[in-house]
Amino acid sequence: MTVTQTTAVTIENTEEAPTGADLCSAPPRRHPRPDGQGGYTISEVVALTGLTAHTLRWYERIGLMPHVDRSHTGQRRYTNGDLDWLDLVGKLRLTGMPVADMVRYAELVREGESTYGERYALLEATRRDVLTRIAELRDTLAVLDRKISFYADAGRH
Repeated sequence: MTVTQTTAVTIENTEEAPTGADLCSAPPRRHPRPDGQGGYTISEVVALTGLTAHTLRWYERIGLMPHVDRSHTGQRRYTNGDLDWLDLVGKLRLTGMPVADMVRYAELVREGESTYGERYALLEATRRDVLTRIAELRDTLAVLDRKISFYADAGRH
């Protein structure tokens, strides 16, 4: 097993299914290829994730992606575990988590189980931020609904 495969397995086992099944997460997505049946090229990952090749290379450079295996010709070869990790990173991006925090989270994952407490604290802080943003968006939606209702009523007169 290569370093990347080990890292991917560690990420899958500790992040996606710490006790065999993470009951709070979305169901595991189906991968285009079964595990162990060749890696994905960067262009395939671009097509599957919607990320750009530049972004994928940047994620790797800043430490947000674990080391990605290379083919005998030097081309990056991504695994299903890498796709799962990119899916999680996408979710973290949607929360508004700063890139520095995402990189720190990735470092903590690579360090292993001894970092569960710090990972918990980081995700809990992010959760609080998301809940605050949701409340702000609900307030904003209420204002929009009032304005829409006003103009709908005004248009009938």
